Formats: sequence, C-alpha cells, structure tokens
Amino acid sequence: MTDPKILQQAFSARFGGEGSAYTAPGRINLIGEHTDYNGGFVFPGAIDRGISAVIRPNGTHMVNLYAIDLDMACSFNIDDPQGPKVMHFRYVYGVVREMMAAGVEVQGFDAVYGGDVPLGAGMSSSAAVECCFAYALNELFGQGRLDKMTLARIGQATEHKYIGVMCGIMDQFASMHGKAGFLMRLDCHSGEYHYFPWHPDGYRLVVINSCVKHELVGSPYNDRRNSCQRVADLAGVETLRDCSHEKLEQLRSQLSAEDYRRARYVIGEVDRVLAVSDALERGDYEEVGRQMYLTHKGLKEDYEVSCDEIDFLVDQARIMGVSGARIMGGGFGGCTVNLLRNDLYEPFLAQVQKTYRARFGIDCKPIPVVIADGTRRL
Repeated sequence: MTDPKILQQAFSARFGGEGSAYTAPGRINLIGEHTDYNGGFVFPGAIDRGISAVIRPNGTHMVNLYAIDLDMACSFNIDDPQGPKVMHFRYVYGVVREMMAAGVEVQGFDAVYGGDVPLGAGMSSSAAVECCFAYALNELFGQGRLDKMTLARIGQATEHKYIGVMCGIMDQFASMHGKAGFLMRLDCHSGEYHYFPWHPDGYRLVVINSCVKHELVGSPYNDRRNSCQRVADLAGVETLRDCSHEKLEQLRSQLSAEDYRRARYVIGEVDRVLAVSDALERGDYEEVGRQMYLTHKGLKEDYEVSCDEIDFLVDQARIMGVSGARIMGGGFGGCTVNLLRNDLYEPFLAQVQKTYRARFGIDCKPIPVVIADGTRRL
C-alpha cells in the first residue's frame, strides 16, 4: 500500500492539516472463479497490497478527491444525482450515494488516496477503493454502525449501479474480512464463511501479472452472467449453485452450445472449490494445484475468458513443474496465480520472464503473495 506518510504530506499540501488514514487490500482467489454471482463458493485471501486514503470531513456538501497515483483531482456534490463522468472517481461517488441510501448521514470530505494494487490485473483494485471509502465513511459519519458484510455489499452495489459491472460479492468480501495468514471460503448464497489457515509448508503462492489489461465494463462479463442466469431459470433454480450435472445434461437439448458450456464450467467449479477445501484439510497441496489447472481449463475452454498471454503463462508453469496455475479474476487478461514448491520459485520466475518476453515482446511481472489483514484504520 502507499505509505501513509506520503498521503498525509500530499493531503497537507492540498487541503492543509491532517486527516484520518485508512487502508483496504486487494485480493487473490485461490479457486472459485465466476462462482460468486452464481451462488457458489469462493476461496479468496486479502493481500499486502491495497488502496490507502487520508480523509477528513470538510463541513460542506462537497467531496474533493485527489488520486495521487493518477495525478487527477475531482470534486462533486453529494446531492448530485449524476456524479462525475470519469470512471475512476465514480467508485467513490457510488460508495457515497450507497452509504447515504443505507442511512449514514454522509457529509462532504476531502481525501487523498493511492495504492499499489496493479490496475487491470484481476486483483480487485476497484473493490479496494470501494471498501476503503465505505469503511472510512462508516467511521467518520456512521459511528461504525454498519457491519463489514453490509459495507461489502455497498461496494458491490456501487459496481452494479454506477460502474455497470454485475459482479458478485467476493472481491469486496475478501477486502473487508481478510485476516493475515488465513484464506477464506465464502458461501456466496448464504453468506457463511470460514477461515482456513494458510501456512503451506514447502510451497508458496506467486501471482504473475501478464501486463495485459482487461476491461470488464460492458458485455464480456455481463454476457456470461446472463448465460448462467438463463440456464438457472430453465432449471427452475435461483442460481447455478443448485443445478446438478445431471440436471444440466437433461436440459442440454434446450440450451445454446454457449450457455451449456458456461453452466458446465460453473457447476464443475463449485465441486472444485469443495475438493480444494478437503485437500487443504489434509495438507495435500498437490491436489490443490491439480484443481487449479482444471479450473483454468474450464475458464479457457468453457467460459472463454482467457487469452493467449495468460494461456502461455499457465503452459509455462506446467512445463516447469509448478503444482498449480490458473487465470485469476474476471478474465480477458490480468494475472495468473501459481502454487509452487519453494525450490522451483527462483527457476520458475527466471524462466517465465525470459520466455514471455521472447514470445510477446513485453515483460510480465511476478508479484509474491503475502496473505494480509483486511480493511482497517491505520
């Protein structure tokens, strides 16, 4: 995350005085991709990269923002029904409006914010922004009365209403509820979650950023969600979480080939998350990795959200003997998440950076993963 001292200095230079500092992390997801909006299970963890902000009420109805990483400023009235047009600032605007709708008497404030979650990499920089500001406004104006799950849902509603991405709850949940040294299995239908200790003896996680940015606003993400909902409606269930493989096969003749493939992936992914849960209980990290490769195969062939660069990174991982690798996040670029033995760590990073550069003419960027705490005041 951005050093709070740097943010305080920038805040003082721009607004005078000091504000309160907050931070919210990005996330990785071990397995369980595109299952959250289908009522299934996900297995995320907060990471030691995030978005931090220095915020102070200003006694007006105006919100004044400065995004230090982008060197961009924006002001809007909290009563403005339209809000800013620049997409980056609409995340904050949406949180303000949703907090007000939840009964929090939000007033104007000044804020400087920035972070080190790679943009467009599938590590949920947008959710980190939403959670950071929701948590801060809940403290500054709401006396902390909204719980973390409510704040996560405010972030989700921001994506739906103000950004146009019909995302599930995973990203905001993980950012809010993260706990150092633990991954979380969330049941996206019931909201129940459990912490799983993450101290894999002899293994580590590393994210490889393909440096190919994806864009989820618009049709690619929402089209897949709509496919899933069509199948669920035909099956007579609320979400695909409640549709079995057998039921899907019974309906196959009534489905388009595309809708069938989308549903086949999701139903299989629900099973894979539960298989990983069992494997972690046994300490069987090779089985965890095997399920990760199966997830990538489904995301590539059935859900069709991968790309050449990502597939190359996964193939290189397999060639090098990495235990598990897959695309992570919404897709269409971004990152792979890799589970590998400690002895392979340095050789793998050296080889994958060399071959990726030779193949695509750009550099990929390894990001070591440390599982960290969730949204909080600094």
